Amino acid sequence: MRSLSNPTVPAATKAPVKQKDRDPVAAGARDAAFNRSASFNYFLTDRVEAGIALRGTEVKSIREGKANLKDAYGLLKDGEAFLLNAHIGPFSHGNAMNHDSLRTRKLLLHKSELAKLDAATRQKGFTLIPVRLYFKNGRVKCELALAKGKQDWDKRATERNREADKEAKAAIARSQRR
Repeated sequence: MRSLSNPTVPAATKAPVKQKDRDPVAAGARDAAFNRSASFNYFLTDRVEAGIALRGTEVKSIREGKANLKDAYGLLKDGEAFLLNAHIGPFSHGNAMNHDSLRTRKLLLHKSELAKLDAATRQKGFTLIPVRLYFKNGRVKCELALAKGKQDWDKRATERNREADKEAKAAIARSQRR
């Protein structure tokens, strides 16, 4: 009796299905938004992690990378914290119920953190500046920094120090190559 299957040809094995890599922003491996001008314009001291009360289309827009913190700042009022001027662009697949891109958003902090930040911002020249937006366990978090504004000579001194550090690192790298 002859077999219909050919014993010399191995049965076709399915190739393992490769898992699609998650977006690095959504996975929390990369920041969703970073305020580059913050460290240039301010001396940043204490940093605090805060949650943000967002709408669904805002979270989806942040995952798409449509968040900008350039002109944003934090405000403490009546024992609550708010994020103002943070631009989160409209969701690409949104409908008429899409969010307003510059609306005021509530920051979620513990009362002890609010009290500490309130006492610090009452000092002359201190304000709250959002430094970055990122995902942590599927939730959007905002890192706030207590900031004091820099004058022009402070900015020049910072630039001078940065250049000196860069030249020193280059000199060390040149000497190690020899």
